[in-house]
Amino acid sequence: MTEEQRALWLKVRAFELDDPESAFPFSSRLARENGWTLEYTLRTIEEYKKFMFLICVAGYPLTPSDQVDQVWHLHLLYTYSYWKEFCATVLKREVHHGPTKGGKQEGEKFNDWYTKTLDTYTAIFQEPPPADIWPVNQKRFSEINYQRINLDKNWIIKKPFIL
Repeated sequence: MTEEQRALWLKVRAFELDDPESAFPFSSRLARENGWTLEYTLRTIEEYKKFMFLICVAGYPLTPSDQVDQVWHLHLLYTYSYWKEFCATVLKREVHHGPTKGGKQEGEKFNDWYTKTLDTYTAIFQEPPPADIWPVNQKRFSEINYQRINLDKNWIIKKPFIL
């Protein structure tokens, strides 16, 4: 990392998504909405910060893991925090979320961008990204059949694994 990049990384890392005055802070909502432990949630928030930093320094498009994308989606809902505090003050630039338009060409594009993300992560942070948050491409783009459900009205029974 250059000195300029290191300074930006320290500001990004120090950015707090949880409002200390909130009875239901960002991390608690993220954990609840995704069925994650608080420990895992805090790790995904750290990885989200790394991803946003990489977007600022890479110079080419990147794609997040699904877990990091979930943090990003929720942060976008906290519009003041995202646009005024994080993008304008910390990153000093707007970072827009560009979802896929669908189709084979888009799939190939995002697969390529994800590969670049993993490679850039390793180059900048001098370690590979954690596999439980940053899975390999095939898993990243095949485990995407999600839908929001009300757990108070529905049971979830895991499908058995069949060889």
